[in-house]
Amino acid sequence: MFRRLPPAVLAVTLLSAAALTACAPADETPSSSASASASGAACTKDSLKTLTAGKLTIGTDEPVYEPWFVDNKPDNQKGFEGAVAYAVAGKLGYAAGDVVWTRVTFNNAIAPGAKPYDFDINEFSITEDRKKAVDFSSPYYDVRQTVIALKSSKIAGAKSIADLKSAKLGAQVGTSSYTAITGVIKPSAQPSVFNNNDDAKKALQNGQIDGLVVDLPTAFYMTGAEIENSLIVGQLPATTGQVEQFGLVLDKGSALTSCVSQAVDALRTDGTLTKLQQTWLAQSAGAPELS
Repeated sequence: MFRRLPPAVLAVTLLSAAALTACAPADETPSSSASASASGAACTKDSLKTLTAGKLTIGTDEPVYEPWFVDNKPDNQKGFEGAVAYAVAGKLGYAAGDVVWTRVTFNNAIAPGAKPYDFDINEFSITEDRKKAVDFSSPYYDVRQTVIALKSSKIAGAKSIADLKSAKLGAQVGTSSYTAITGVIKPSAQPSVFNNNDDAKKALQNGQIDGLVVDLPTAFYMTGAEIENSLIVGQLPATTGQVEQFGLVLDKGSALTSCVSQAVDALRTDGTLTKLQQTWLAQSAGAPELS
């Protein structure tokens, strides 16, 4: 059963409409000209060359977490990314019954080589390095990386990046959260790496690490509903000065990339992405900023 976030968390304000509708810089996503060149007829269910004719195979990790998915069941259409996946499928002409889910680990999903999915959705930040191995759709979410800690932690009162330098920090392997530790915080101690956020949460609760770095919506859910006596220490500045954005992952050179990007763009234009964020992601413009 879906666990609603605590009232205190749900009460926080959402990101501004401008942030929700922001587009990636031209060199961060598949070219708009490529998307425009694909005709509407080429982006219909009958003409798309998917792994299985008449079906859309979508990949994600095992397990997946709230608020992105609910109850580790991608096919229940709940959670922000679960809802986005089905919305994209709908734009491409696929009914819910035409969607097939496959589980792919985070690292394998963005590794070079043929993929067992038509597209994968799992909080993948669009980066130039990853684009060497896979394609990305247009961005469907703007994100900030955030440090959380137990209230008893030595970094609970941190106000700046400098205050985190001596901390033992951790993040899930292969994620932009880990990159934020090594590229932004640059702590003196080697960061801890975890296979998934369940392992990372246990390490934080057991005192093995001082702080955990996750994206902002996950930070709100963890501190509000999962980890007792925890708090958000603060949001980290962007690593490049550009907004970090999530995109759907496709095989390198996939014939589906332009059509999937068109679907995401249409969901942004018609307000669907904004509505889904308001439904599933409790954000706060007032979360502390670490300078």
